Amino acid sequence: MQPFEDLEIWRRSRALSLEVYTLSKDFPAFEQFAFTSQLRRAAVSVPTNIAEGTQRLHATDFARFLNMSEGSLGEVRSLLLMALDLDYGHVPAIQAALAESREISRMLCRFRQRVEMRGAARRGTAAKQRGPH
Repeated sequence: MQPFEDLEIWRRSRALSLEVYTLSKDFPAFEQFAFTSQLRRAAVSVPTNIAEGTQRLHATDFARFLNMSEGSLGEVRSLLLMALDLDYGHVPAIQAALAESREISRMLCRFRQRVEMRGAARRGTAAKQRGPH
């Protein structure tokens, strides 16, 4: 596996997490330790799970970390939609982050599927090499 820094999906999710930090600065101060904190933790979780997954030995483990990134990204999207509902922050910035999160979500899904297929292919090859029991 290539270094996580070389992965487009990691670079884009990292940029999104930085954008979430920037746009959430405009959220109400009373939300600093609740809503804002939850959104930021979820956003940071996306690239960090991708990075952690690249360090795993097996494709199935990597796919599991990619799936955790997908879950965190869903949380980010849900919280950004709530921020719009609550009229927190700068609407165009939140909408741009939502659009980018949807694209990253599609990328993550396709990437996870490829990693899962690679893991299945390797398991199949290993089973053929072992032969019948």
